[in-house]
This record gives sequence, structure tokens and C-alpha cells, in this order.
Amino acid sequence: MGDLKQFKKPRNSKKMKDKTVRSSSFEHHFDQQLDALREAGNYRVFADLERQKGAFPKASRHDDDGRVSDVTVWCSNDYLGMGQHPNTLAAMTDALNKCGAGAGGTRNISGTNHYHVLLEGELADLHNKPAALLLTSGYVANWAALGTLASRIPNCEIFSDGDNHASMIEGIRHSRAPKHIWRHNDVAHLDQLLSEADPAVPKLVAFESVYSMDGDICPLAEILDVCEKHNAFSYLDEVHAVGLYGPRGGGIAEREGLMDRVDLIQGTLGKAFGVMGGYITGTKSMVDFVRSFASGFIFSTALPPALAAGARASIQHLKISDMERMRQRRNVQKLRERLDALGLPHMPNDSHIVPVMVGDAKKCKYISDLLLTNYNIYVQPINYPTVPKGTERLRITPSPMHSDADIDHLVGALSELWSQCALSRAVA
Repeated sequence: MGDLKQFKKPRNSKKMKDKTVRSSSFEHHFDQQLDALREAGNYRVFADLERQKGAFPKASRHDDDGRVSDVTVWCSNDYLGMGQHPNTLAAMTDALNKCGAGAGGTRNISGTNHYHVLLEGELADLHNKPAALLLTSGYVANWAALGTLASRIPNCEIFSDGDNHASMIEGIRHSRAPKHIWRHNDVAHLDQLLSEADPAVPKLVAFESVYSMDGDICPLAEILDVCEKHNAFSYLDEVHAVGLYGPRGGGIAEREGLMDRVDLIQGTLGKAFGVMGGYITGTKSMVDFVRSFASGFIFSTALPPALAAGARASIQHLKISDMERMRQRRNVQKLRERLDALGLPHMPNDSHIVPVMVGDAKKCKYISDLLLTNYNIYVQPINYPTVPKGTERLRITPSPMHSDADIDHLVGALSELWSQCALSRAVA
């Protein structure tokens, strides 16, 4: 047959050189931007952790050199440890054995599974609403719902709390609707902005119940009063409240007896419920409207049935069990008291989130690194752009599973590091 090598085309060396030049120019840009993050102390390094079944909040840390060590996690959003609960795991295992791994496609084509339908019914019941819609994450739920509602309601204007989450901001931006930013939790400012708007224009007010970085809680009743005064649609993000507040874990709106006054409640399955996914609840027509027009729902592969089954089991458990919530509140209170006793600065709030304030990005990362390497304590630094510069912090989330010994070890480590770093004058 002869030597096939003679038929190979010669390489185009000029074309390859041009491609290398273009690639290197992009790489230079990437490296510059990453170096700037490192210099500012805002470069994020992921800890290689492996959650230990049945041992939450313990995890195994894998070092670069191959060593494995046990650490205590203090910054998980699995607030109640439901990702390890036997009911959750049993439901997921059963669904996995029945249905296999994936959903098979988008909900519109081939991905709607009976577990999705059951979960949506559970969520509607949780929030005392006629309907619910399951999406792939809390981020997607906000982006899809806000982007769809504000873009498809003619002449709609959005009034957004100044501290709203990035997912809400992206949904609002995607809608291209006129927006007005009201000062964080400032009801009088919201009232003023709504009063200045055209009374005939549809208005949507978007805000959260528990704000995840400062841990403060919105004045829900007062906000709803203003919404009703101006006939505005109320959009409430309860991501950091569902499972944690209210007699059945329905969030701040349930705790305050105000669920019936909120037009749309959005939540997540990935925090207190311990699994994954996002959702919205409200009237049948509104939920069907988002289902029918939101690209983030229409074109996304559905959650695996096992995740839906696990989330449903977690919700069902927390509807009837208050033990996890009570233990968590006890640990939050104990941690705050121990921090106060040693003069360690933390931001006061009425929620389960304990922000220990550092006020400097590099020092915040330095403390976080030392906690992990010297004390086997894992708590990530929270820096810009998640929080404003100068307010860097360690965001600590006590769980029901943290022991008194865990709390003492954390506070002792923080006290030693505060003394070593002489942070008292630099702390916000």
C-alpha cells in the first residue's frame, strides 16, 4: 500500500504561530486579573473536602501532598445537617434504585418525574400556596422568575432592596425593566419611591427575608403594608429562612403569620433542606405563567428524581420536627455569648448567621488559612465582591450538630489568632 506518511498534509506553521500568539494574549489577560485578586487578598482557594456520612459537621480534608485530615466545618449552608439525615438519605436511595440517576431531559420534553410532582405539592403546602414550581437552583429560580415576570408584564417597574442577592440582580437586569433601588430594609424609602412612580404602572417589589451576609431580617409586615398601599406585587426570597423559621419551617413569612399576604415566595432546597434545587410558590396562574415563559426553566435539564425525593423527605421531616431548629438556636446563642465574653467582634442580628468581623481582606484570608492548617477548623473568608470592602468577615453558621467542645475549640482558636495578629484595632 505504500507509505501513508507521504499523504499527510504539511503543518501550517504560520497559522499555528498566530493561534499561539492570540492564545498567549488571552492568557496574559487572565493572569493579570488573577494576580490582582491575589494582591488584594480576594483570590478564592477551594478546600478539598469530603463530607462524612453521619458525622456532620465533620469532613475529611485532602491536602495537595495527599494527606487526609479531619476538620470541623463551620460555614456550611446545610444549616440543620439535613443532607445527612437518615430520612433524606433513605428517600434518595429508594428513588435512585427505582428511577436511576438522571431525569432524562427538560421538564417540557422528557424530564418530568413523579417525584417532581410530589415535591411541588409539598412545597405549595409548606407555604400555604395553591401551586409551586421546581427549578434547578435558587439562583436559577430568582433569575428565571424575576426576569420573566418583569419582562412580560407590560410596563412593569421593579423596586429592589439595595442588598438583594446577585441572582435577583441578574434576573432584574435580564428583564430590562425599569428598576429602582431602595435603601436596605428602609420602608420609608420604598414608600417614597413607590409614591413617586406612575400609579397606573405595574410595580414589583423584590426583597429577602434573611440576608445571608449580615444575617439581618427584613421588616416584613411593614414592607407588605407599603406593597398593598401601592398595589405592588411582593416578591420574597426566603432562601436563608426556609426550614429554619416558622412552626413548620415555612420561613419568616410563616413565623410572622404573613404568608397569605406575599404574592410570590421563592426558596431553595440546597440550604436548610440539605439537598439541591430552587422553587417558587404562588397562585396557579402566576406559577403557570413562569413555567410557560421562563427560559431558565424551559431549557434546563430537570433535577434528578433522587434529589427531588430527598428534598421532599427533608421538608416533610422539618414540618413536624422542631428539634433541629431548637438545637441550632441554642448553639447560635452559646457561640455569641462565648464571643462576647472574649471581646471578639461579631455583627449582631436576630438570625442564625454569625458574622465575625475582620475588616481586611488579607487578614481575613490569613485567619481562615490558619484556622484550617493549625486548628482543623474550616470557615471560608468572605471578601469583596460578596461584601463591601472593609467589611470582610468570617461567616459562621452553627448547626444543631456542633458540640459544646466544638464551640469552645472554635472560640479558643479565634481568640489566639486575634491576639497573634493584633487585630483589635483593625476590626470593624
